[in-house]
Amino acid sequence: MFRYFILCSVLFFINPVIFGQNQEIRLSFEESIQMLDKGNQSLQIADKEIEWAKSEHQRLNAFWYPAISATGAYVHMANKIEVKEPLSQFTDPAKDFIHSIIPDDQIISSILDKIGSYSLRFPLAPQDLTTIDANIIWPIFTGGKRIYAGKIGKTMVSIAKVNKEQISANTQILLVESYFGVRLGQKVVEVREQTFRSLEKHYQNALKLESNGMINKAERLFVQVNMDEAKRELESAKKDMEVAQNALKTLIKIESEGNIRPTTPLFINDSLPSVIYFKSLIENNNYLVNQIRLQENIANNELKIGRTGYIPNIALFGKQTLYAHGIEKNLVPRSMIGIGFSWNIFDGLDREKKIKQAKITKQTLALGKDKAIDDLRVALDKFYSQIQNALDNVSALNTTIEMSKELVRIRKKSFTEGMATSTEVVDAEVMLSKVQIASLLAYYQYDIALINLLSTCGIPDMFHQYSRDGKSEPFL
Repeated sequence: MFRYFILCSVLFFINPVIFGQNQEIRLSFEESIQMLDKGNQSLQIADKEIEWAKSEHQRLNAFWYPAISATGAYVHMANKIEVKEPLSQFTDPAKDFIHSIIPDDQIISSILDKIGSYSLRFPLAPQDLTTIDANIIWPIFTGGKRIYAGKIGKTMVSIAKVNKEQISANTQILLVESYFGVRLGQKVVEVREQTFRSLEKHYQNALKLESNGMINKAERLFVQVNMDEAKRELESAKKDMEVAQNALKTLIKIESEGNIRPTTPLFINDSLPSVIYFKSLIENNNYLVNQIRLQENIANNELKIGRTGYIPNIALFGKQTLYAHGIEKNLVPRSMIGIGFSWNIFDGLDREKKIKQAKITKQTLALGKDKAIDDLRVALDKFYSQIQNALDNVSALNTTIEMSKELVRIRKKSFTEGMATSTEVVDAEVMLSKVQIASLLAYYQYDIALINLLSTCGIPDMFHQYSRDGKSEPFL
């Protein structure tokens, strides 16, 4: 918030930038980047994705800690829990002993038979039971699942960060297109206005020459038609610039009615590193390639997790009964602790299928990474070719501009001396404006190709340095 306040202060007082109706807003490219970073919704969404990935990483790390839970239950059973023992197991031995002493005894034996027909009952628990327990389970060995899951969570955070970098690069491309599009539009308007003013002045001279009989009406009309055409092109250029203004304001969240005047000029660089240098950056710096590489890492860890399915899990467990009704301590202990394992011996080949899928995913990502690198190298060749074409056009047009300026000067002088026609003067003026606009467009094409080239290599921040080292548009 403090940085934003400082930025606004700089924009308002130093530049100066006045956010008011019908006032210009002078804005450098660096300042526009700072404003873009503050209000861009795509970057804000990317920040939230990073937060989510970090939260997921923390969730996966939770498997290292014990799980503590509380359980409770009320149970009503159809019958009481009791021990039932028949008394015959005690009376039968007594009868045998009596018969061994008194063989003909009937009385005692009948009494023992009567007693032996009964059973002895010991109640253990009533029909209604209530219990509340605290339970703890702490896995101490999972075959490496937790380690690989933690690595996957960490990689997810890295993917989210790379995604933000890619979004930032894409928004910077849009900013370059919009910012320098406004700069191009303003320069085109200046060229069109200069051409119109020159033709307007030439038209005034043509009227004087016509009144003195030095030129005919047809020549004066030819000048007038071209002057009107120059005015129409000027108005059209102003409308195009207004569209570019609105696009830039929307991108950097400026609601002022004033027009933005970019202070950073269009530029070119006399020399760039070779295309081989830029291609060498793709494999390690490109956002898409890095994302695929990180996804390969996730697939590799998922493969390892699948293989741990053949290993048993070992865990400590414990239980503490906090409250019990109807269950005696001598029957069920209130506290217990132990260690156990679970081993999935056969799961219908589910583990084998998961391992196979992880291998296929890993192989697919490897092929996708190679294809992405090849496609990016082709795209880089395209951008580098566009840069070279723009440099060639600027070099050729610089000479043409100087020649056109000299031609305009000579023909204007010749016209005033009656040695040149209005058509020749107008043609020279129109040619000059065309080559100037073509040169401006070559500068713009160079800048757009350069930011795309740098973004493909994963170094879009270098654009600002190239702009500082480059040569700005030399005329006007």
